[in-house]
Amino acid sequence: MDTQLKKGILDLCVLHAIEHGESYGYKIISDLQDIIEISESTLYPILRRLETGGFVTTRTAEYNGRLRRYYSITELGRVKLSDGCRDLQEINTIYSKIFLSDANGGKQ
Repeated sequence: MDTQLKKGILDLCVLHAIEHGESYGYKIISDLQDIIEISESTLYPILRRLETGGFVTTRTAEYNGRLRRYYSITELGRVKLSDGCRDLQEINTIYSKIFLSDANGGKQ
């Protein structure tokens, strides 16, 4: 898969995972495991990039004697998620018209 396309999809998956409430790294990975495979070494650079872009905010809190970083989606992150979902729907429509139409003898 094209690296830039995959990066964009992973960003959307992470934003989706925190869309309804703050979360932390391990939980984000767990929440996404049925959707897409993502490791800690992939997730944390994505979260840093999203934070730098203003798409997520973070807070640190103690949990069981250790500090845990929690991530929340921002309004800008919600816009990015919405725009990205629209883009993916458009890509899916194009894919369906080209490839599924060919598989059905030119008909859908």
